[in-house]
Amino acid sequence: MENKELIQQVTAKAKVWLGAAYDAATRADVQRMLDSEDKTELIESFYKDLEFGTGGLRGIMGSGTNRMNRYTVGAATQGLANYLKKSFASLGEIKVAIGHDCRNNSRLFAEISADIFSANGIHVYLFESLRPTPEMSFAIRHLGCQSGIILTASHNPKEYNGYKAYWDDGGQVVAPHDRNIIAEVNAIKRVEDIKFKGDKSLITIIGEEVDKVYIDKIKQISLSPEAIARHKDLKIVYTPIHGTGIKVIPRCLQTLGFSNVISVPEQNVISGDFPTVVSPNPEEPAAMSMAIAKAKEVDADIVMASDPDADRLGIAVKNDKNEWILVSGNQNALLITNYLLRRWKELGKLNGNQYMVKTIVTTELLKDIADHYGVEIYDVYTGFKWIASVMLQQEGKKEFICGGEESYGFLVEDFVRDKDAVSAAAMIAEVLADARDKGKTLYEQLLDIYLEFGYSKEKGISIVRKGKSGAEEIQAMMDNYRAHPVKELAGSPVVLIKDFKTLKACKPQTGEVWDLSMPEPSNVLQYFTADKTKVSVRPSGTEPKIKFYMEVRTDMKSRADYDKAGAAADAKIEAIKQSLGI
Repeated sequence: MENKELIQQVTAKAKVWLGAAYDAATRADVQRMLDSEDKTELIESFYKDLEFGTGGLRGIMGSGTNRMNRYTVGAATQGLANYLKKSFASLGEIKVAIGHDCRNNSRLFAEISADIFSANGIHVYLFESLRPTPEMSFAIRHLGCQSGIILTASHNPKEYNGYKAYWDDGGQVVAPHDRNIIAEVNAIKRVEDIKFKGDKSLITIIGEEVDKVYIDKIKQISLSPEAIARHKDLKIVYTPIHGTGIKVIPRCLQTLGFSNVISVPEQNVISGDFPTVVSPNPEEPAAMSMAIAKAKEVDADIVMASDPDADRLGIAVKNDKNEWILVSGNQNALLITNYLLRRWKELGKLNGNQYMVKTIVTTELLKDIADHYGVEIYDVYTGFKWIASVMLQQEGKKEFICGGEESYGFLVEDFVRDKDAVSAAAMIAEVLADARDKGKTLYEQLLDIYLEFGYSKEKGISIVRKGKSGAEEIQAMMDNYRAHPVKELAGSPVVLIKDFKTLKACKPQTGEVWDLSMPEPSNVLQYFTADKTKVSVRPSGTEPKIKFYMEVRTDMKSRADYDKAGAAADAKIEAIKQSLGI
């Protein structure tokens, strides 16, 4: 499309936003874009409609059809309201829970959504102020709601906001509801179709009463209260990175009995501008730097950081050289899972009817641990909604122990149906207390897991290819891997290939082929080798990149071998990159 034609199209779309149905501030902002000689902002704001996808909305805030604003949020809420009224027509009252994080406009979007739901005759439970995403998931189940939404863009940059929709089980919407809601949202063609004028009698403000029940229930999942009592003065440095975790995580830790929770005052400031970090992502070393500095100052035992909506938790510990190191999402999952299964066994709680869940790109050591304890483990696609989906399927049949993913998400309890940094913080603190009972540091506990189940190292690699040509190149790479299957990785033969697009698995050496049992196809390839290497390849669903998740195994016979095992794993990963041509 020629630039002139594109400008004509976006100009026509923008002029609709000058109509009387739009508020004065929006009209002025759109007029400013129209009047500007540089049409870049106009094009970016109107060249497409911000899509309500299977994960909801996420985008840059501002005026326009391709931005997060009261009208795009309004259309999403009106569409969801319409679908709820069709799905639960037999109920005397339909109820939804609404939460939000610290981001700029999150409270505004939450209040607008509350007004729209109530204008449609739906009873709204609106949190009084910011709360963690998992607490909103809890509130859906606790209050008997049919749906819920959270206004958050997780750990995206400050310019972004987002909108995630949940169903009556407390999990994010999955098929068929996701596609049906998208259809209802897309059917909202005019701003006049959105009922903005709320019914205040249908909006109930919630807060402390839900906080208390949520925290009390987390306390009930503790497996070693005696160990906590013995080590209650562990020095725990915690930062919410300006986000929602400040509302409940310190209080939750203290309720469990940990009396020495140390804050990072500069990052306790609630702010959607995230003034002390470039990215509010606990996976990033820079986001943890202030907390680690505080830990050095007070000689802490552990550092914890939650992302802005407190569904993901990052931790740091001291190694055997007294250096602070970040613990990966996979390692965090290993520490908690190994502890949970061991304690469940010690307490006589394992009877063969328990299960756990992990995503397909998460470390296979979790399966080895589950097998060791005789616990069934399910593999699901990337995204915690798939873990919640298994929990819904198994509800009333089997007992959930835990679920986790490599990207710092973990869930210990079944009364929440999304990843939960609050319970993860409580549980990793308990794991530390248990380790201290045995005369170990958390670092030594991790190394001992490797000694028992084998050493594994994981590395993610992303190749960015922007624009239309980039998307075509990424697709060509996936097509090439399918047309010319990888035969070896770092010299070890590929013994199993899983193609989640065709939902077929095969053993190349024997030609044996069988079906994969997954809820729907996904453009993911996985390779497993004779030496237990696993490589997963998939295009990103939200960014212009192709992602490689690598997991390799090497020998480790003592704690002293840890660094050597890591170096050998790094060398193997470099060889795998050569095998894949990246």
